Amino acid sequence: MRQTNSFQFTTRTGYTLIEVMIVVTVLGIAAALSVPAFKQTGVFQVQSSLRTIVSDITELQSDALATQQARAIVFNAAKNSYTMCRVPGTSVDPAIDGIDTRVIGGAIYGNAIIRNVSFNNSQTLIFDELGAPVSAAGSNTPAADGSLEVIGSGQTFKITVQGYTGRVIVTKTAGD
Repeated sequence: MRQTNSFQFTTRTGYTLIEVMIVVTVLGIAAALSVPAFKQTGVFQVQSSLRTIVSDITELQSDALATQQARAIVFNAAKNSYTMCRVPGTSVDPAIDGIDTRVIGGAIYGNAIIRNVSFNNSQTLIFDELGAPVSAAGSNTPAADGSLEVIGSGQTFKITVQGYTGRVIVTKTAGD
């Protein structure tokens, strides 16, 4: 006589309801954490424009010192751009003396806007051959503090270039 085992092993295919619910819950939590991060991309892009401007100012200041030649940045708030220039004498002409022009704005910079540019009552920041801000091209008169604002994604930042030292300071003046 033959005995048969009443226990039969069956292979299970598919997932239980509990397993599916755990996976859906984990994915929901991950999505909830990532949505606020996507909303912050505009803020990061505006901060990127800020870093670009500050980087260009300090690079031009260092270039003036390294080459022992005056340099200038001519801001054009109407076109949301600026041109880095050589200063061969007592005047600065971006069309002739321009080294590089950068446009701030558009999607890559979070549609940032440059405004309220004031460097010695002009839109031109000039560094002498020692990298110090001066009041005019070809002048040895130290410049007063100058500044500009960068606005975008509900925030306003002020970039200040200190007279005498050329130290660059960024302050947040409005926004979250």
